[in-house]
Amino acid sequence: MAHTRISANLPPDIDPTKAPIAFGKRALPKLQEELGSPELLTQQRALMALCDLVHNPENIYQALEIGLLVELKNLLLHHDSTVRQKTTEILSIMAVHSTGRQGLIQNGVISALTELLDDPIDICRKNTHQILAMVAKLPEGAVDILYNRFVPLLVLKLKTEPDEIQELILDTLSNCLHVEASEAVATGAIAILKENLTHASVAIRRKAACVLSEIGTHPEGKTAALEEVIPVLVSLLGDTDPEVQASATGALMFAVVKPQGRFLALGAEAVPPLLKLVATETSKARLSAIKTLTMLAELPEGRKMLLAHTDTFQQCLNDPCEAVKRAAKIAISVIRWKP
Repeated sequence: MAHTRISANLPPDIDPTKAPIAFGKRALPKLQEELGSPELLTQQRALMALCDLVHNPENIYQALEIGLLVELKNLLLHHDSTVRQKTTEILSIMAVHSTGRQGLIQNGVISALTELLDDPIDICRKNTHQILAMVAKLPEGAVDILYNRFVPLLVLKLKTEPDEIQELILDTLSNCLHVEASEAVATGAIAILKENLTHASVAIRRKAACVLSEIGTHPEGKTAALEEVIPVLVSLLGDTDPEVQASATGALMFAVVKPQGRFLALGAEAVPPLLKLVATETSKARLSAIKTLTMLAELPEGRKMLLAHTDTFQQCLNDPCEAVKRAAKIAISVIRWKP
């Protein structure tokens, strides 16, 4: 299937080959001075040169030392789209490195990105979401994003952004919701993610299920709202992509923690595909599938359905993974339990 790609090409009147690049320790201070110039062309050329220089981690260290992030932060809301594009590109390159991510957090760059979520230029928004996705990989970065109330905005953006940006948003949400999920749940994230579970893109289906798994790890996630997605999650257990299967099984495991979720899973005929995942030794979803079936076996109906399949769990007792063996042992004891 063909997808629209966000172009990073510059306007035809901007020639990056004409951007003079200084060398040595004086290069970055010189460019810092030019970034503060009132001349638009001077700013653009300085940004072109800086974009090349920050690929070198040593230059990132120096940029942080001389306070270059202050100039870049000021340019984020520049009236010129090329300036915004190159500024966000530079910051996204810096965010690839742990030191750069720390610098962005410490200099308050994250809070300055809020308005760029609505930038009319696609590539500016994409660069912005790349920055957020990289920063969220650090626990303190995820906390900073949560503190600046990005999560409700990101959840709503899942409904309007192109696929490339949706993937980045899901990456950011996965790391942020590992820390805190209440705002996402309150914003209606579960209903929106339910739509992503049936997306044509394998990556989006997989990442949406991952985000739902993170929501399920929190008390507020184990609600009736999460139970709404159970039929869709069950359908994904047979997805052609193993990663989608694993993510969907993980999310389903949290969705059936409460009795009502278990009833819904049994009604959606979750047992056959879960047993198939347990029986497949190479399945990445094997452990989650065993744990999910164990919870379903706590209902009389589920136990009755699984009594004829204890051999499937017996085979897991020889699994090289200790966690799988322990889970299988518990599953067998629950299935064979008699009141």
